[in-house]
Amino acid sequence: MTENTPLILAIDEGTSNAKAVLVNELGQVIARGSRALSISHPQAGFSEQDPLQIWVNTLAAIDECLAQVDRPVTALAISNQRESVVAWDRQTGEPLSPCISWQCRRSTALCTQLHEQGHEATILAKTGLALDPMFSAGKFRWILDNLENGHARAAAGEICLGTVDSWLLWKLSGVFATDYSNAARTQLFNLHTCAWDPELLGLFAIPAAALAPIQPSAGFFAETKGFGRLPAGVPVMSMIGDSHAALYGQGGFAPGLVKATLGTGSSLMTPMSGPIASTHGLSTTLAWHDGSAPTYGMEGNIVHTGAAVQWASRLVAGESLDALTEQAAQLPDNGGVYFVPALSGLGAPHWKADARGLICGLTEATSGAHILRASLESIGYQIRDVFEAMQQDIGSPLKELWVDGGATRNRWLMQFLADLLQRPVVRSLSPEVSALGAAHLAGRALGVWASDAALVGLERQRERFEPVVDPAMDARYSEWKKALQRTLC
Repeated sequence: MTENTPLILAIDEGTSNAKAVLVNELGQVIARGSRALSISHPQAGFSEQDPLQIWVNTLAAIDECLAQVDRPVTALAISNQRESVVAWDRQTGEPLSPCISWQCRRSTALCTQLHEQGHEATILAKTGLALDPMFSAGKFRWILDNLENGHARAAAGEICLGTVDSWLLWKLSGVFATDYSNAARTQLFNLHTCAWDPELLGLFAIPAAALAPIQPSAGFFAETKGFGRLPAGVPVMSMIGDSHAALYGQGGFAPGLVKATLGTGSSLMTPMSGPIASTHGLSTTLAWHDGSAPTYGMEGNIVHTGAAVQWASRLVAGESLDALTEQAAQLPDNGGVYFVPALSGLGAPHWKADARGLICGLTEATSGAHILRASLESIGYQIRDVFEAMQQDIGSPLKELWVDGGATRNRWLMQFLADLLQRPVVRSLSPEVSALGAAHLAGRALGVWASDAALVGLERQRERFEPVVDPAMDARYSEWKKALQRTLC
């Protein structure tokens, strides 16, 4: 390969880690860097991160990655945690708020108020999203309410309100912009007009002057300034929300394909040709815009999956998570223990912000391994809830489930999921599927790959888990439903 061979630097800024990878014209990751990120919970229901730590750790991941290859970078791509928001001063670039996480429930009161005022149907019809604190609009409103002269300053254009893609682009280039996929998760974007919606801006009291211009997910956004090993003048050629990027990176372009990204929370998404409304508690969203046309998606967002396992491991502290997980997998069953991880409410398909977590079925024989087992099983049960709702919405069976994300390294969980769904589970062996999706979009904009077919044809390492019939599985799922019902009462 020569210096003229395209090389795309893809950033994947998630809740737990900031990653950077280099992707060549074969779609292969040839270098990588990563830095952990912290999240704090200053009070019940509040989740936030330090936006400067996100920025500094992203740069560190980029430097680590670029140090491994002595070749120039052709373009940069960004994949990011969605719905999380930051406010910063347009003049100085200094953050005016924490990065309020997608997990945060601090806007619950506002969502309740809008519901009581009868606005929920309008919001759902325009945005495809349930009225829930997970989405960005309520967080933006909370920031302005809690900043001195926040609303006036925002209306005057002095404040930037952005999702994490916009924050990183601003720090990298000084340009304020977002893409269709991230805008579609704010609850301020109209799926039918593909623009910020004046009525929604009015309902949430968000001035348009504070929001970023919206661009296709693939195309020129800005050029970088120089930072460490990242030179000035590298074009940023794609931005996309991480769950959308994972579907794109998996090659999920055709309706009927569905992927699940298992991280701190989880997202199931299937592509659609248009904004079809869900009637079973899922979200309609804009998956990406490749520069020529938008692709829509139907999605189910689960708030706590990997985070639930981490929480349960802290609850039964005394052994390492790996050791406890191994013990949990070796148990003959869950011992009748069920864990509904509504630690900050329930997402799809239930959308109950005030639900709280529940562990039930405890006996004197219950061990820490049983609680870990219940937390792992809860991932599968929640995915089945969404999977079945998605089948009902699209009106046809889903034949298999493509999965990616950190929790997919657990082979026991993958087999449990296949047995529970009675569908093959196809695991990506790449830990950087979201970053690859962003890189693929940038490559499409650059002409590295000429079509979706060219991307589908790229080699992808995958492992397939075939379902085994277990007569007890439906009974266990029924017990999960009973436990779930207690949190929904």
